[in-house]
Amino acid sequence: MIVRKMVLAAVAAVVISPVGVLAQPNVPSRAPLEFNRFYNYDEVVDALWLLQRAYPDLLTLKSIGKSVQGRDMWLMTINNPETGDDRDKPAIYIDANVHGNEVQGTETCLYTIWYLTKNYGVVKKITELVDQRAFYILPMVNPDGRAYWFDEPNTPHSSRTGQSPTDNDYDGLYDEDGPDDLDGDGYITTMWKKNPNGRWRRSADDPRMMERVPADVKGEYERLGSEGVDNDGDGRINEDGPGGYDMNRNWPSDWQPNHIQYGAGDYPFSYPETESIGRFLVDHANVAAVQSYHNSGGMILRGPGTKDRVADYPRSDVRVYDELGKTGESILPFYDYMVLYKDLYEVHGGFVTWAYEGLGIFTFTNELWSSAQYMGKKTERGFRRGGGRKERYDFADHLDFGQTFTEFTEYEHPKYGTVEIGGWNQYSSRVPPTFMLEEICHRNTAFTLYHADQMPLLTFADARATSIGENLWQVDVEIRNDRLIPTVSGRSAEKKIGARDFAVLSTLGGGDATVIASGVRSDRYSAPKTLTKHNPQRIWVPKGVGGRRTLLLRWIVVGEGPVTVLYTSDKAANISTEIRLADD
Repeated sequence: MIVRKMVLAAVAAVVISPVGVLAQPNVPSRAPLEFNRFYNYDEVVDALWLLQRAYPDLLTLKSIGKSVQGRDMWLMTINNPETGDDRDKPAIYIDANVHGNEVQGTETCLYTIWYLTKNYGVVKKITELVDQRAFYILPMVNPDGRAYWFDEPNTPHSSRTGQSPTDNDYDGLYDEDGPDDLDGDGYITTMWKKNPNGRWRRSADDPRMMERVPADVKGEYERLGSEGVDNDGDGRINEDGPGGYDMNRNWPSDWQPNHIQYGAGDYPFSYPETESIGRFLVDHANVAAVQSYHNSGGMILRGPGTKDRVADYPRSDVRVYDELGKTGESILPFYDYMVLYKDLYEVHGGFVTWAYEGLGIFTFTNELWSSAQYMGKKTERGFRRGGGRKERYDFADHLDFGQTFTEFTEYEHPKYGTVEIGGWNQYSSRVPPTFMLEEICHRNTAFTLYHADQMPLLTFADARATSIGENLWQVDVEIRNDRLIPTVSGRSAEKKIGARDFAVLSTLGGGDATVIASGVRSDRYSAPKTLTKHNPQRIWVPKGVGGRRTLLLRWIVVGEGPVTVLYTSDKAANISTEIRLADD
């Protein structure tokens, strides 16, 4: 019995111990946030300051601009200053909530900050990431839209826009006829009116479900749209609600005016929110990866936004995108890696396309919520789905306990008479149920951290000096990029976006040497095919160091003593090494 107790105690110690073989470390955070709930604008700001005060050695919080209504756009920088300034490291920019109703991206941003900080110094991989990279995280691109979504009655799809007043019905007035919460339940649902000639009827499977009737069958109801009244007396309802534009159509690459691309604004960067982000990214040339969180549909999206832009995506860059995206599908099993124009719809002036086409940065938009996660089903053809309509109602009943559906009630409408108001509320389709939120946050954070980990990481694979004559040296250097993303994307190389990479040999170490020739070698067994024309101490590398590739450089030097080779790139941390010009 004593031996058995000792064995059980030993097993328990292994299982329970946070550093045991069978358990992950249970790392408490100094900022005790929860991820089984959503945060309104003020709560997000409080959470950011809570994180910053808890980890002041790693976090810097600042506003990069203000929204239309004057709310701050708070951006968190994650960086370990002991390993260098954030601008001297490759960085990933992460944002969310460009559409006001797409709220869970903000929680994913908070989760990323929370997860990185609490695991720094505990989990090796996380520690390496924070030491080697910088993170710029903007949880709310559209703080006004988020505030409206939480503070006012909405449908699942409203409050998408920013809050700059817009004349959606072209009557010279602005935001004068939005939806109205007629039944006072705190949501905007749908209105139906009984009509023996209507095209809808209640389903025999579930009377809450409305279904279209066949063409030769009389229905029971007509659909009147979202609940509301004619506030401006023009005979229409809900035709000019708050805002009415789309900040994800307001970016320079392939921007088109409003009559071609709805919601595009007057010109690129015409809104203070997009202008603030544009200024930040242009000012931070070290950003080598971009991730923007949207919802919903379970997608990992990249450009191009239109078919005629396919030629702007070099094959070398598409290979990088494909590997990142396919790995993302394994990290996010209910998501599909997709090309925007081909697999979803065409978009002009989108952020994901501008960040790549305009700035040369590998960029993804993740559509965070997939209804397939309700039931976890696939069809025989492999397409993911969340079950049929009846299953959706069953899910709402059995797992959400009816919280996402408003039962139909009668209301005396000033225009339509007796109507029935009810249906799915704003939490029903575009956002996950809160008990599933943390997994969405973690899996998307994991994909984004994988993307960040694949930013360029340079090392010297070899660096040597060989005597080829009296006081004459051949200096050969091999620079290795151990990650998938190149230091210069194919797009940047073709369009000359950003500063060129270069390597320079100098006598900073105190040597006395003169470079007389230099160039890039195609392999280890050949001399450079093309020599540097001017200032041979500096070798320009306009195509950078490819992903998982090695760059071979050679200098011919006259002199003695130590020399220093420095490689400089916007998208990678600079590296340097000292080489002695001496016989071994």
